[in-house]
Amino acid sequence: MALSLLTTDYSLLRIQMTTLPNTPRPPVVVGPPTGTPMAAVKNLNVLGLSRTDYKGAESTLCLGCGHDAISAAIINACYEAGIKAEGMVKFSGIGCSSKSPAYFMNRSHGFNTLHGRMPSVATGALMANHLLNAIGVSGDGDTGSIGLGQFKHMVRRNVRMVYIIENNGVYGLTKGQFSATSDLGAELKHAGKNELPPMDLCLEALIAGCGFVARSFSGDPKQLVPLIKAAFSHRGTAVLDVISPCVTFNNHDSSTKSYAWGRDHDIRVNDVGFVQQAENIEIEDYDDIKDVTLHDGSVITLKKADQSHNPTDKWAAMKLISEAQDKQQFITGLLYVNGDRPSLAEVERLDVPLAHLQQEQLRPSEASLLKVMSGM
Repeated sequence: MALSLLTTDYSLLRIQMTTLPNTPRPPVVVGPPTGTPMAAVKNLNVLGLSRTDYKGAESTLCLGCGHDAISAAIINACYEAGIKAEGMVKFSGIGCSSKSPAYFMNRSHGFNTLHGRMPSVATGALMANHLLNAIGVSGDGDTGSIGLGQFKHMVRRNVRMVYIIENNGVYGLTKGQFSATSDLGAELKHAGKNELPPMDLCLEALIAGCGFVARSFSGDPKQLVPLIKAAFSHRGTAVLDVISPCVTFNNHDSSTKSYAWGRDHDIRVNDVGFVQQAENIEIEDYDDIKDVTLHDGSVITLKKADQSHNPTDKWAAMKLISEAQDKQQFITGLLYVNGDRPSLAEVERLDVPLAHLQQEQLRPSEASLLKVMSGM
């Protein structure tokens, strides 16, 4: 199999997600017997599971809702990456978006929190057991309005989880009021005209110090699935702002959150692919085109582009987003990545998850409590 990509001078292979040796990670899972080609295990991943094993309950969202397409992308990403469902925890707040975790990974635990409070609940859970894989699904209202402070502090602490914003520019669950990301001047039947400028949640994540920021479109699974897979490999908080049209309240052609706008104005800053973490592949410099054999035997053809966005340049990412706002462009792809910043669990030196400690290690002794009381 051969695959052609346009990459920057440093190549996609050199920006692969890496993890420091002492970074806490979920346990390694066991796949088929050594020497068994993946292709020989028909329709099963490395865990011996089918795609159906990663599905959830039947959706109750409106037919055509972009949120369901995002759920399907999460299912495909977790299936292809061989993520163990029993080692996954799902979080959400309130809203149409926050119903989504019921529709994927039915073998995983989930927690539906209060409106805008998902980040603090997720932080607490992952401090108790930082070895879990975690995904949070929120909406533009849940994240950008009532939950903005919680969102910013979670990013600041760099809690290791994937944070997906299902962004449709309205409060879909409560009949289509404007949200913090609604277009300036937008007119909706029941909400009137929006007089306030929109907030860009990717820019907010960058300013807060997020080390993985990406934007995609629910109608583009070829881009969204590898972005989700890469996000799961990131060392800290990975934010994906996914434009997800609300077919009931905000899918008219002039809306930047509509299917029509997404199809006509999607400007990709890079072609995204993801290679599961393995021994690093390094290549020597080349002039124009180079074939590279990957770990699974497939061949990737690298072709240099003269100019392209550098996702390791934070200021370039902020400039790109700001310019796109001014031009009303729909910029998608990996906007920024920085794998050097330690996660909250690493900062707190949680070698053993709190959930795995014995009672005597968690509770102070009677003697120590008496000593404190006597000092008062």
